[in-house]
Order: sequence, then structure tokens, then C-alpha cells
Amino acid sequence: MQTISNYDFKNKKALIRVDFNVPLNENFEITDDTRMTAAVPTIKKVMESGGSSIIMSHFGRPKYGPEDKYSMRHLVNHLSGLLGKEVKLAPDCIGDKVKEMAAALKPGEALLLENLRFHKEEEGGDESFAGKLAELGNCWINDAFGTAHRAHASTAVIAKFFPNDKMFGYLVESEIKSIDKVMANPVRPMTAIMGGAKISTKITIIENMLNKVDNLIIGGGMIFTFVKAMGGDIGASLCENDYLELAKTIIKKAKEKSVNLIIASDCLAADKFANDANIEICPTSNIKDGWMGLDVGPETIKIFKEVIGSSKTILWNGPAGVFEMDTFSAGTKAIGDAVAKSTKEGAFSLVGGGDSVAAVNKFGMADDVSYISTAGGALLEYLEGKALPGIAAIRE
Repeated sequence: MQTISNYDFKNKKALIRVDFNVPLNENFEITDDTRMTAAVPTIKKVMESGGSSIIMSHFGRPKYGPEDKYSMRHLVNHLSGLLGKEVKLAPDCIGDKVKEMAAALKPGEALLLENLRFHKEEEGGDESFAGKLAELGNCWINDAFGTAHRAHASTAVIAKFFPNDKMFGYLVESEIKSIDKVMANPVRPMTAIMGGAKISTKITIIENMLNKVDNLIIGGGMIFTFVKAMGGDIGASLCENDYLELAKTIIKKAKEKSVNLIIASDCLAADKFANDANIEICPTSNIKDGWMGLDVGPETIKIFKEVIGSSKTILWNGPAGVFEMDTFSAGTKAIGDAVAKSTKEGAFSLVGGGDSVAAVNKFGMADDVSYISTAGGALLEYLEGKALPGIAAIRE
């Protein structure tokens, strides 16, 4: 398989699929450029190796073709600054004018194509649209892990036009390497921490994890579906009644597979969903009527810390409580501290999923874990064990 490290880019035009779907404020200023900075090493590698970079991305969700608020013109100056050289902006992503601009690119230059989603064929995975994009370059690099679970024209279909000249960018390479460290060959003991509000959104991952982990910690609002399934009184806590039988099945499967399933035994309950609520610590199976569990309690924190502390591989996906409110952030912060400590002692830790990443950033722990995946849906599908079109397209 070609890699970005061994490919010869000299005098080549590299089509690079990136994820520049960044947030803008009302003045069209970028408020978080993480996704752009993440793609810089790949873009620079091509240019410094004597090639030119043709950069393509989606941006926002334009409904009816071109819309100015979703134009790449809002990003091009910032990208030029990140690369330390002027990036040209194409008026579209396909067509004669764009072909001319691509053909005129000299080694070491970069061209940013207009938003791919201005054409509905992009999301439709249209082969002739992918072919028009392919005409612009000599090779294709996929550096957009966040969209790898979509079989769109630029993320997967385009691969067939570059049978021998396709590869992952540095970002996708590192994502796959890190996730495979957890999913394919973890050092034992391995612990997965699954948090978040609903069991329904995590069910496939939990089932897949039962085949891989030694310990499975359940946190967040989904605790209470398990507790109710075991006959507990959960007051007004979040619960998915349609999933009670499934929760029982998971408990049974964990036992059969000798997985240590850890469900919070105590919690911080509140009389309303607010920072200034009245609070008390109580067993998760005995919450007062009208009260709700919004964070894990001190006994649970102690157990979580012990398990995480003895782990060699850790996957963290989802918070332990409503960490956005300071009153209910202790459980999530404790998990973060324990993961950081374990990492410092040699464990490999992967944090993924929007809320866990937000928590790690809120508590200033981003540098204390081994890897943070910002891929969202793509990461979740990978953890579920699904083949991602954008990854498969290069490996095939």
C-alpha cells in the first residue's frame, strides 16, 4: 500500500480530501481552527516534496447549491496563514476554469477548491462527479477521518480513479493507528468507559466492546436504564424504558464473557436540572421521587479510579455526569484525572466522542492522554466494528 511517507510527489498534483468543516461566528471569523491545523502537515508534505496541493472539503450543509455563507472564501486567508504561503481559491470544485487553475499550479503551490457540497452529487456518491474531481490531480490523499464513514464522491468513490496512487494523510494514519491500538491489539487489562445520556446511541459499541475488554465502566445518564432493569428506584432520572430488556441482556452477556461490568452504585441526585439545585448523595437504586441522578457519587468514583488505575489500555467515550454544570462535574473530572494518571504510568489512552473531548478540554487534560479523536460519527462506527468506506477505499 502507498503511504504518504514513501510516495514520490515530485511534479505531481495531489488531490487532498480534508475536513475543513469549522465553526464561524456571525462575522464569518473562524472560532476553532483545530480541523484546519490538523491537515497542515499533510498539505505541507506534498508541497515540500516538490508537488502541489489541491485541497478539497465540504463546509456546512448548503441545501440548494452555492450559498455565500458556506463559501471557502471565508477560510482561504486563514489557510494561507497556516501554510505560510498564499493559497489560490477556485471558483468551483469542477469545470473548465478549475481545470485550468489546477493545470497551472507549480510545485510548492496550493489551490483550495470551492465547497464540494455545492454539488448534490458529492453526498450522492456520484461516480461521474468523482471522475471530474479526479481529472484535477495525479494522486488522491484522504486526510478526512471525520467523513470516512460516508461513501461520498470525494471520500470514497474517487479512489477507483487512482488504483495505484491513493493513500492516507498523516491525520487519518494516526487516527487508525491509535484506534487499532485499542481495538485490534490492546495491552491488557483493557478498560472501556462508556458514558453519555442514552444507551440507545451506544448499544452497538457496548456489544462490540464486550468481546474486547476486561472492564466496562458505564457512566452518564444511561446508568439509570441499567439500574431500573435490575429493579432499582431511579426517581425522575433519565431512563429509556424500551431498552430495559436490552440492559438485562448486556448484564448477562458481560457475566458470560467474564467482563467486569461496573455500573455506578451511588450518585449525586438533584431536585431539578440546574446548577443551583438541592443535592444529595444516595444509592443509584434508591433515588427519591421527583429527584434525578446527575453525576456519579464518591463510592463509584473510588471504584472507577481503582479500575482505571490498573488498566494498560483505556478507551473513554462519554462523560460520567452533566459535567457542563460545575455542580455535577466531579465524576467526569475524576475519570479524566484517573485516565491522565494511568497514561503517565504507561497506559495507552484514547479519548473520543464530542462530549469526552469537550470534558478533556474543559479540565485542561488534552496533553495528558495518549490520543484524542475528533472524528465523531466515524469513530463511533469504527468502534462498532463497521467498515468505513473512506478507509476501505484506500485499503482495497
